Amino acid sequence: MQTKFLSQIKNPRDVSSFSLSELTELAREIRELIIEVVAKNGGHLAPSLGVVELTLALLKVFDPDHDKFVWDVGHQAYAYKILTGRKENFHTLRCFGGISGFPKLSESEYDHFGVGHSSTSISAALGMAVARDILRQTHKVLAIIGDGSMTAGLAYEGLNQAGDLDKDLVVILNDNEMSIARNVGALSSFLSRKLSSRWVMKLKKEVEAWMRQIPRIGDDLVHYARRSEESLKSLFTPGMLFEAFKFNYLGPVDGHDLKKMIEFFEQVKELDGPLLVHVLTKKGKGYNPAESNPTYFHGVGSFEPETGLAKKFTGSSLPSYTDVFGETLCSLAEKDDRIVAITAAMPEGTGLSRFARRFPDRFFDVGICEQHAVTFAAGLASQGFKPVVAIYSTFLQRSYDQIVHDVCLQNLPVTFCLDRGGIVGEDGPTHHGVFDLSYLRHIPNMILMAPKDEAELQDLLYTAINYPGPAALRYPRGVGVGARLAEAKEELQEIPPGIGELLCDGSGGIIIAIGSRVYPALEAAQELKKEKGLQVAVYNARFVKPLPEKDLRELALRFNKMLLVEENVLAGGFSSAVLEFLADNNLLSKLEIKRIGLPDRFVEHGPQKLLRQMLGLGKDGIKKAMLDLLDQVD
Repeated sequence: MQTKFLSQIKNPRDVSSFSLSELTELAREIRELIIEVVAKNGGHLAPSLGVVELTLALLKVFDPDHDKFVWDVGHQAYAYKILTGRKENFHTLRCFGGISGFPKLSESEYDHFGVGHSSTSISAALGMAVARDILRQTHKVLAIIGDGSMTAGLAYEGLNQAGDLDKDLVVILNDNEMSIARNVGALSSFLSRKLSSRWVMKLKKEVEAWMRQIPRIGDDLVHYARRSEESLKSLFTPGMLFEAFKFNYLGPVDGHDLKKMIEFFEQVKELDGPLLVHVLTKKGKGYNPAESNPTYFHGVGSFEPETGLAKKFTGSSLPSYTDVFGETLCSLAEKDDRIVAITAAMPEGTGLSRFARRFPDRFFDVGICEQHAVTFAAGLASQGFKPVVAIYSTFLQRSYDQIVHDVCLQNLPVTFCLDRGGIVGEDGPTHHGVFDLSYLRHIPNMILMAPKDEAELQDLLYTAINYPGPAALRYPRGVGVGARLAEAKEELQEIPPGIGELLCDGSGGIIIAIGSRVYPALEAAQELKKEKGLQVAVYNARFVKPLPEKDLRELALRFNKMLLVEENVLAGGFSSAVLEFLADNNLLSKLEIKRIGLPDRFVEHGPQKLLRQMLGLGKDGIKKAMLDLLDQVD
């Protein structure tokens, strides 16, 4: 695309030289570039469109070579990426080998902290501010956090310590849903700004010092004066919450009014101590389809930029694992009113939106509070309910202690449904769900399973919900293989824990796979038979815990070549569990074993199929590993 002003940006400091009218045009060009690239590559469109003016105002006032910017989650950081040296490569956004969809320390000197999960910005920024003061440096540290991220307890833990330490820290609340307050206007903006100006703050300190010198009543006078100011502020602004954390509150300010924001930030630049600037923005700003449907365009696949309609997809029309989970849970809930569904701010992403519509009294969206979600479920389970906690695998990591202490220690029947288990694709290392088999299998009382296809997902969900203790079910992002789906509870089968299945027999060796890698293992075995005449057996373990020990013992005695396949890190995962069992039962002496899984490194972003191929987790990689194990490599 042709740009007049964006082409002039060689360094983020260049933004400071632009006039107000030029910044307005620059904002328009940035939006056009974001829409053009996201329409092709997919990504987080609406959040990034909503903060274009905010980003420009920040770079206009603050020094990106000196000051530190921490973007919470990173969904809104596209304009910042464009303006900080990645304009020419922005077309590679979320592409394999291209720039990440999130701020990343190794990608740019201007990405001051790597993010991807919610609500970390304030704590990280406070750490930077403390480090700055220890080193006797003078730069500003700014945390830009969305109102959704402010639902998480971690954000308030950061606020609490920041206020207590009285550090020079700027928190910018990007309120794009007006979930905290709708009262925006000249009066509230004026009042908050005047109460927070430098001369007023200086006067307040001098008056407080004078009042404290008054015998017997000085401290009381200071207390009443503070209460009067807080009452006046709270009448017009939502700042009381943040004032309680000892933050000086400024705002709300229109996040699309460059002039006002620049004025605000010029003032903020001169102030010390913990400050919170409340900025009101509109998700999808400047692109009508995204403004009309910000939820859909929050994270979107490729679409037609002229209309906003999704591009026609010529691939599979099969339902996704997420859809199958959602429909099956609804079918089960129709017949069992003890089933309750819980999610952490992702009803659509986890497939629970249909459950929310059909059973509103049994659906709970707790916000971005995974820790609370798990302990809340434990409380429900202790009273005879069957809570189902649906959270992406990577986000359930945030509630590890609650799983151990509140659910498993008490052996409560909570079902964990881990969507996006395994490689997830373009969102990259912050979102790959490749650690769950490792961090869940060693917890006492937990059973852990992974279906080979969507039909087995139904049976294992039924099994998990009826299990009298903690159960975890992990399944991948995307569609299955087209297995026939059950339509009613009566058709579902409860699979006893620790029971796998031999899918095809053989004599030369055996592939033991779990979850999404079972079908590629089958395909590899079929090609080995067709191309090499090799009879390779394939076994679907189903359960990581308890393992199918009876079958494993028999298979270890029958075969001397065993390939273990999982879409999880090799350290502590499924294959580790199998090796431990074989070693403990003295079954390793006659076995030659090879393992396929994820290496001890974080996997970059890129298409799922490509990443699996690179990691040797696809059909060809499994076939090659088996040939190597059988000494059949050409």
